[in-house]
Amino acid sequence: MAVLHLNEDEVRELLSMEMAIEAVETGLRKMALEEAFSNPRSRCQTDHAMLHVLPAACKTMGVIGFKSYVTTKSRQTFHVTIYNGKTGEMLAIIQGDMLGQLRTGAASAVATKHLSRPDSKTAAILGSGKQARTQLLGVSKVRKLEQARVYSSNEANRKKFAEEMSVECQIPVTACATVEETVREADIICTATTAREPILKGEWLIPGQHLNIAGSNFISKAEIDAEVINRASLVTIDSKDQGKLEAGDLVPALDAGILEWYDVVEIGRVVAMRNPGRQSPNDITLFKSLGIGLEDIAVGIRLYEKAKAEGRGRWLDI
Repeated sequence: MAVLHLNEDEVRELLSMEMAIEAVETGLRKMALEEAFSNPRSRCQTDHAMLHVLPAACKTMGVIGFKSYVTTKSRQTFHVTIYNGKTGEMLAIIQGDMLGQLRTGAASAVATKHLSRPDSKTAAILGSGKQARTQLLGVSKVRKLEQARVYSSNEANRKKFAEEMSVECQIPVTACATVEETVREADIICTATTAREPILKGEWLIPGQHLNIAGSNFISKAEIDAEVINRASLVTIDSKDQGKLEAGDLVPALDAGILEWYDVVEIGRVVAMRNPGRQSPNDITLFKSLGIGLEDIAVGIRLYEKAKAEGRGRWLDI
């Protein structure tokens, strides 16, 4: 069996943020229409490493597959494996670090497109790592940003982020010394940090903002406090089933009775117009991003088709 293999360099060359946004939006819509399915992430571990697996299927894309990655104290390795949804034939094995960064940014871009005010001009980014970069890049593709601000606890990192992303997004990006300074009066706020305790407080929010909360997918970690949820007019998520296992950001509000799971809307249902999104310019809307397998295979199948058409990658006899 000939299987296409794509490495990180090839993914970086083939996959644009625009392509990732279109693929993720399509996948989330199909999930809302019950044409696609995404099982929650499963994890197992040894004393030194943890394996994470996210399976998914999309009938009308004709694909089934999974993302898997292994984390240790010193490294992470990612792969997306896709199969023909009818024959079961393995189609591709794709190195998945860059793919994962872009699909996570794309998911926030989709939520921003459907939930933020169309006149949003300012973005605030909490975090300065790889995921924070694609958060800003994704948002910049769906809204005409005029400026952005970034906070990171590491001063050198936030300054480097500001310099490099000013060039990449073609807007002024300013490094800020505090979270409050960064988010005050921003139209769009994205969190992509490694924080275990809340760094974003609800008291800093103002009417009309949209939030993408993307840093944590562990039930014991939260980037936001319960007051953020209390202020939100609409709380959305990529997968409620996965959220019940991983959405630590929602736990304080759930425990306090501020939020119930029946109030949380899967973002795909907003994309598919099965649930309303923003109802007023003054609404505060929130998207809790976990990262689901469907997003990975939706992007993966597009990558496979593009690489095959352009003669990229290498065929392995498996």
